[in-house]
Amino acid sequence: MTESETQTTRSEAETGAVGRDVAKTLGSGSVVLLSGDLGVGKTAFVRGMAEGLGIDPADVSSPTFTLVQEYRGGRLPLYHVDLYRLKSIEVPDLGLDEITLAGGVTAIEWPDRLPRPFAGAITVRIEHVDASTRTISIE
Repeated sequence: MTESETQTTRSEAETGAVGRDVAKTLGSGSVVLLSGDLGVGKTAFVRGMAEGLGIDPADVSSPTFTLVQEYRGGRLPLYHVDLYRLKSIEVPDLGLDEITLAGGVTAIEWPDRLPRPFAGAITVRIEHVDASTRTISIE
């Protein structure tokens, strides 16, 4: 992966494939910050990440109400965090520092709620182009 790249996808499967490719480059302690509107494909991207880590993508669901989902069974555990329902002041109670140090990959949706940035995190921005087309910017 280059320092910054943008890709266009035309289906949920293609969005997942980008996530799968990103996951193949990640090591223990990696943090991926996922931004984009509701319904843009952040969870589809995380399903692809799971597949790239060797985890069954069918196990991945949006953690909107549980806030943190943990998936094991691949080369690294995947922690899927959704901050949509939280205010920045509530985020420290989740223990994200501990999660990111637990030896897996952490994918965080709605990172604008974070009280502070994660150094070295990969930033993924997914945007609607039309009903099925997305642009995915990765930094």
